[in-house]
Amino acid sequence: MEINVLLYDRFTALDCMGPYEILSRIPGARLRFVAKQAGPVTTDTGMLTVLAQASIAEATAPDILLIPGGPGDEAAAADTEIVDWVRRVHQTTKWTTSVCTGALILGAAGILRGLDATTHWASADKLEAFGAHYTEERVVRRGKVITGAGVSAGIDMALTLAAIEAGDDFAKTIQLAIEYDPQPPFDCGSPKKAPPHLVELLRGILAVG
Repeated sequence: MEINVLLYDRFTALDCMGPYEILSRIPGARLRFVAKQAGPVTTDTGMLTVLAQASIAEATAPDILLIPGGPGDEAAAADTEIVDWVRRVHQTTKWTTSVCTGALILGAAGILRGLDATTHWASADKLEAFGAHYTEERVVRRGKVITGAGVSAGIDMALTLAAIEAGDDFAKTIQLAIEYDPQPPFDCGSPKKAPPHLVELLRGILAVG
């Protein structure tokens, strides 16, 4: 099973590294990071560089496609070479997936038109501009398209996909192996739970970023 994770300048690391920890362990899987050109790609903080092992021209038929989000999503969604590739490989994927604002790149490729989908809550309007129906669910599966909400939801999305591909017990074993047992110090992980001043603060930060 060929799994391709699309990288682009200023992607968010956890969007793909969380799912990587899970999907790379599916029996028979080969996971590769791909980008417009093979080589180093830098994350949104500028502090981490990940090596794309192949160019998108070399990645012609992934079984699973994963697209992370990040501040570079707008530029990636406007890059016709990237969008055309996503649209093309989607025709033959078994699963096409995204985490956070990676959904906007799927949207730019026309893949989410008329579908329920999720993304980071602050980008709901942008998602709907591509014809998708935003839902606040953490993981949304519609046909062979699976979208995950903001950043950390990529782990949930990948566990969902691992269960589909390899069974619930396998996915549960991976969850146990990575000790994914969230007990956050603050109950502040969604705009419905966070104080309004923090929601507005983050909106401002994201608008600048």
